[in-house]
Amino acid sequence: MRNSPLKEFILAILLVASSATSLPGQQLPVNPGPYRSSDSSFKQYRYPLWFRDAKFGIWAHWGPQAVPRRGDWYARKLYQEGSSDYTDHLDRYGHPSTYGYKDIIPLWKAERWDPEKLMSLYKKTGARYFVSMGSHHDNFFLWNSKIHRWNAVNMGPHKDVLGIWQRAAKKEGLYFGVSEHLGASFTWFQTAHGADTAGQFKGIPYDGNDPQYQDLYHTRAAPGDTGWLTTNPDWMKEWYNDIKELVDNYHPDLLYSDSKLPFDQVGRSMLANFYNGNYNYHQGNPTAVYTCKEASDGEWVQDLERGVQDSISLYPWQTDTSIGDWFYSTGQKYKSAAEIIQMLVDIVSKNGNLLINIVQTPEGDLEPDILKTLEEIGKWIAANGEGIFGTRPWSVFGEVPDQTQIIKASNFNEDKMQYTAKDIRFTTKGNNLYAYCLNIPPADIRIKSLGLKSTLNTKKIRSIHMLGVDEEMTWKQEDDALIIKKPAHWPDWQVLGFRILYQ
Repeated sequence: MRNSPLKEFILAILLVASSATSLPGQQLPVNPGPYRSSDSSFKQYRYPLWFRDAKFGIWAHWGPQAVPRRGDWYARKLYQEGSSDYTDHLDRYGHPSTYGYKDIIPLWKAERWDPEKLMSLYKKTGARYFVSMGSHHDNFFLWNSKIHRWNAVNMGPHKDVLGIWQRAAKKEGLYFGVSEHLGASFTWFQTAHGADTAGQFKGIPYDGNDPQYQDLYHTRAAPGDTGWLTTNPDWMKEWYNDIKELVDNYHPDLLYSDSKLPFDQVGRSMLANFYNGNYNYHQGNPTAVYTCKEASDGEWVQDLERGVQDSISLYPWQTDTSIGDWFYSTGQKYKSAAEIIQMLVDIVSKNGNLLINIVQTPEGDLEPDILKTLEEIGKWIAANGEGIFGTRPWSVFGEVPDQTQIIKASNFNEDKMQYTAKDIRFTTKGNNLYAYCLNIPPADIRIKSLGLKSTLNTKKIRSIHMLGVDEEMTWKQEDDALIIKKPAHWPDWQVLGFRILYQ
């Protein structure tokens, strides 16, 4: 007989009183629980049903770097002599030897930020989970940290941004996640330790060289420590302690790392600590999802940045992308509602979720064109969401036009995807099959996978209904295809959904 979740929880606590992993001369404390810091232990991980059903999340990739309105990586690029960000910073704020990123942070006031209003909007848009930035590579924490003074309670808006987001998400019934980008911070921020090589400021050290600010900019890296993730064991331990404070105090349902699982055994300890802490907090009914940019083998969720899979993944996965730049940038171009919906349907058909950053102004609100896009997405999801949420992949993810070049699964491949009226994507739920046509067809829709002689068509179709439309559909099955006749009027959106009911 299977033990109750509560009994399993108690047994786990008794079996694992403590766990630790070693760094040279160091011990890392790990929350007690069923997981140990090893791949063999992570094989017991099971994806929570909430994540498999949720499909669509919204991300607030937001913080002090929005202030200059120059887009992503500002805190690094302002120290890159000759770059457009360096020149802009010099003109507007001063030379980074005296006026650096530390001086941008107090300018982030978030004075128009209304988290409850935004969260209500995101729920109406169709999001089932929400992710807040925890800290970007700029090493500025959006949570109320007791171990790092550079945080949003002490500086900038003087608010526990992460905690406030979390309460707003829970109020709307959304699962809550946090993104951490700290693993790369140690090497990413090394530009702050430089100096100009020419001109009137030649040789004058940037403010990152000042010891009183090195808890923000880090100390100078050792020669050769230039990779995305540092090789410095002390920095690995610092990262571990930061993430432990974050997850132990806020208990997010999802944790995202902007890298592969960082730092080998240190990262495994972090993951065991997160999984165990979540298991304990939810009394044996865990909600924990960890996403990173590494194949999961079932131990976590693989994340593709601005990229999609090329086939149905055995394991649930996630695309993270943005409606525009990662941070606010004046005059940036945003994705349209149709582009986002096409991505969503394609991703869901392949067993994935879409997490999309909705760009906020430095003040914390949204621009009118983003509001219009969110309204259009919400309208589509209200009509078509039954074939998205709670679904699973079909026998094949869909159909693509003949002679279409297959875009291989990878990060940063989203701009290569061109969705046409001949692109069909499938999902299933219960006795229903859902077919989505990813663009408005000029005539009838032909679905080859559902022809009478298709090896995929093993059941007899009883009815077909176009989602969001009351008009009865006319259709017929021929040997080589199911043909759905073009109605008098298509709905007011570009991606068309059909519920196909079998007898």
